[in-house]
Order: sequence, then structure tokens, then C-alpha cells
Amino acid sequence: MKAPEFWTKGGLISDLLLPLGLVTRALTAARVRQAGTRIGIPVFCAGNASVGGSGKTILARDLLRRLPGRPFGLTRGYGGSLIGPILVDPDQHSPAEVGDEALLLAVTAPTILAHDRAAGATLAQQLGATSVVMDDGLQNPSLVKNAAFLVVDGGYGFGNGRLLPAGPLREPVAAAASRCAAAVVIGEDKFNVAGQLPGGLPLLHARLTPACGNLAAGARVIPFAGIGRPEKFFDSAAELGLVIAAKMAFADHHVYTHTDEVILLTAARAHQAQLVTTEKDYVKLPASLREHCDVITVKLAWDDEAALARLIAHYCAARG
Repeated sequence: MKAPEFWTKGGLISDLLLPLGLVTRALTAARVRQAGTRIGIPVFCAGNASVGGSGKTILARDLLRRLPGRPFGLTRGYGGSLIGPILVDPDQHSPAEVGDEALLLAVTAPTILAHDRAAGATLAQQLGATSVVMDDGLQNPSLVKNAAFLVVDGGYGFGNGRLLPAGPLREPVAAAASRCAAAVVIGEDKFNVAGQLPGGLPLLHARLTPACGNLAAGARVIPFAGIGRPEKFFDSAAELGLVIAAKMAFADHHVYTHTDEVILLTAARAHQAQLVTTEKDYVKLPASLREHCDVITVKLAWDDEAALARLIAHYCAARG
């Protein structure tokens, strides 16, 4: 689904829904107070206070590349049919079974899909994991986390600052931050995120660095994406110097159909442009469409990589 406009700007609808935010607040507070399972290895979590695409999966993949030993990814597998716990195999599992994010994590490091996060972490440990990185799950108390990172999109902030359904927040920012080892703002902080966080919380800044090895600057492209905030992907295409002939945004976790394929290929021919998409979308495309698409990859570049390394080293020394 696409986020409603009032989640960003507020307005009458948001005002009318505001009382329901009190219910969200109470339910989340009760949930996170529940006791969780501790395992014998460090558990990291890339989470957030709001719904939608803040960069959790990108951070989770970054952590998996940095952690020593044999880190495992852990995800619920949003959009997939499997419940788990199961080791994700990119060569065997489809997006319909495990979801797109699980496949992305699995090409970075061994990844467990599990609706029961504690059971998933236990399986990872049995398979030789030396640490676990959760993609999302800050509000899930079933597995005790050694270090959670509050991920924030600097270009969106916390939206209108209201709780679901009046706004995008799953819980108050201060409550989420209180359970985190650090906050990570991705991109320029356009909404004074730093000023809305508790003063003692370590704050790290990172930016997205896009790359597309098959296309040179000046190439005509049609970028398309079904992610939380597709405009970030369109910005990445422009940053690479690609000429955007047209662009198409789909809902987050969109399942591409034959009709979508026809529309995209027709647009590419009409504009004499190359189709480009995200890694997350590419894994979901039909094989017949993949051969006509290039992929723009993104990684994180940190303003203070040493600070991140110190945090990782500190929490790797802890046990689950």
C-alpha cells in the first residue's frame, strides 16, 4: 500500500483518527514489555519507529557485511507464504514463498526466515551463526536484542509525528529510542531528526551511494520501483547522471504481473529508454522482464565509520 498523504502533512483525516493513536500506543507499550528469549550470541536489529521504507534492509545488509565471524540475517519474510523457521535459499525459494527482503539478505549472508524470531535465532545458532542481524522487529519482544539501531530516513523524518492510523508511527519516538543503542539517519536530515531524539542516544549519519555498472551517465532510462519511498530510488538514478525519460512507482512489496510487464516494456519502446529498477524489485520480476532490466544497487557510506566500528565491537563482545 502507499502511505496516505496526511501521514506527512497532517490534516482533517489525521485529526479525526488521532484518538485511535492512543490505542496503538497502549497496545505497543504492552507488547514490548513482554519478556523475550536470550540466546548465546549477539543479536543486532535494524528497526524503526514508523512504518514504511526507512532503510532497514540496507542497514541490515551493511551490518552483515561488517560483522566478524559468521553472521546470519533474520527476517519475518513479509509478503511470503512460508512461516519458518527455515534457511532461505535464493536458488530454491521464490519471492512468493519468502518475500523480497529475505532474498536480498540471503545473497548477502545466510538468512533465516521465521515468524517466531526466537525460534529463527535458535536455528541460526544451531547452523553456526556467531551473531544475528534482524531486519525489522524493534517492536517484537520475542527475541532479546543486544543492540538495536533506530533507522530514520532523513528526507522523511517521522512524518506528521502521530501514531497509527493518524500518522506513520508504530510507537512514540522516545519510546522506540529508549530501546536502541544508536540512531542512524540515512540521507540529509531535512526534518531535524537529531532534535527529536533523546540527547544521550548516539547518532550516526550515512548516505546512500548508488551504482549501476551497465549504464553510463547520459543514458535514457525509465526507473520503476515498488518500495516504501520510490522517490529515493528516482533520486539515485538522477544522481548517477541518468536521463529519466519517465518513471513508475508501485506499491511497497508489489507483485509484478504480466500486465505490468507489458506496460513497462511498451513504455521502454515508446521512450527509447532502458528499464532500471531496485535490487528488491529485480528479485520479484518474471524472468522474461529481468532480461530487459538493469539494476541500480545502493550501499551506505558512513560519515563516521570509526564510530560504527566501535559500536559493533562493543556489542559483539556481549553475549545474547
